[in-house]
Amino acid sequence: MACRKQLRELGLFDARAPRYTSYPPANHFNGNVSPDTTAQWLQAVPEGQRVSLYVHIPYCRRLCWFCACRTQGTSTDRPLVPYLAQLKAELALVDRHLPENVLISQIHLGGGTPTLLPPDLIAELGAELRAFRPLAEDLEFSVEIDPTEVDQARIDALRDAGMTRASIGVQDFDESVQNAIGRAQSFEQTRDVVDMLRKAGVSSINMDILYGLPHQTRERMSHSVQAVLSLNPDRVALYGYAHVPWMAKRQVMIPADALPDAETRLDLFDIARDLFVADGYDEIGIDHYALPSDSLSIAAERGTMHRNFQGYTDDTADVLIGIGASAISRYPQGFAQNISTSSQYATAISEGRLATARGHAMSEDDRLRSDMIEELMCSFSLDLSRIAAKHGVSIEALRSMTENMVVRFRDHLTVSNDVIQLSESARLIARLCAQEIDGYHMPEGRHSRAL
Repeated sequence: MACRKQLRELGLFDARAPRYTSYPPANHFNGNVSPDTTAQWLQAVPEGQRVSLYVHIPYCRRLCWFCACRTQGTSTDRPLVPYLAQLKAELALVDRHLPENVLISQIHLGGGTPTLLPPDLIAELGAELRAFRPLAEDLEFSVEIDPTEVDQARIDALRDAGMTRASIGVQDFDESVQNAIGRAQSFEQTRDVVDMLRKAGVSSINMDILYGLPHQTRERMSHSVQAVLSLNPDRVALYGYAHVPWMAKRQVMIPADALPDAETRLDLFDIARDLFVADGYDEIGIDHYALPSDSLSIAAERGTMHRNFQGYTDDTADVLIGIGASAISRYPQGFAQNISTSSQYATAISEGRLATARGHAMSEDDRLRSDMIEELMCSFSLDLSRIAAKHGVSIEALRSMTENMVVRFRDHLTVSNDVIQLSESARLIARLCAQEIDGYHMPEGRHSRAL
């Protein structure tokens, strides 16, 4: 990696930047995208095209303080039955506009805590998804799993529904760190769930771990990563904790004075990265690690990897349809996000209208910059000739667009035959590089740390 002095001079330790899981970032969405817009975009999906589904379950038994996702707590299963009915009703609304013969290539069940659903509701949702549209033979069906809120019956129901990949949130195994973020989850619980998943035939397992949490130390980080490695996940996401209490009010519960400073965050990242790489994982993008046999590693090697709201993905579908409160859909024409409040979402669905609340209609300039930023975030390079040919713009225009980036980061990239290539040591500054291409104003302090 680039030396600390260079990173400090580049402003990495103080910078804030979007994660670029979409372009433009979701904080630039607006109310100009309506239910009618979404209906038109659905109708425009080509016959026979592969599409993906994201289904959002917003409920959690506990609200972890570190989480910035759209979730709400429930101590009972009472809201789950009507919410499932709303999901089914929304699928029926989408069905009216989506061509009949599209193929579902990926399904992601996220939240919240999808494993809060009891087995009978999981079975009901699985049947609904299978009946919605034909499923591709190579369907990937991933589910976010909370080891503290799942049992054998739920795992069996998810397997029968078609689950092929499980994504397990770990964050950190140290008890003092867990206490500070409101998430008690023992290694033994996690290990037992991994064993149950594998015995149920779910061979592909992802794990998430965070650095930058309160009370994390180098020793604790090393211990947690080695514990994760002992479970042999196929893929690991190593995310930097984003302390954004102005967006996620529950984060005020986290003691800010216990958060590691920027240089310690880098230490924590380096420790985790080195352990993953030493254990044979391929380094994927800015924050993922995968075994060479994993589909994400293969996609990265082939240059077919993409980036979306779940992070890096091997999903090649141009359309992602979000179902549920706050779910975001992606179409070639733009993004559409559902109403976030579950009660207002329920009202819209009960009135027989799509629940779109806001979004962003893509301009030609947006598509150009989005393509450039995704290529930069996935491959750390920009082939200006390829981009110019694809978008019908001149090489001179692209050189002008990338001039600030090339000048600012000249010691960390090369330019040859109109290909801009970041050095291997420059992965940490990829978001800062992308920010130089971003055509939208960034309100100061409104994004997570760039490290």
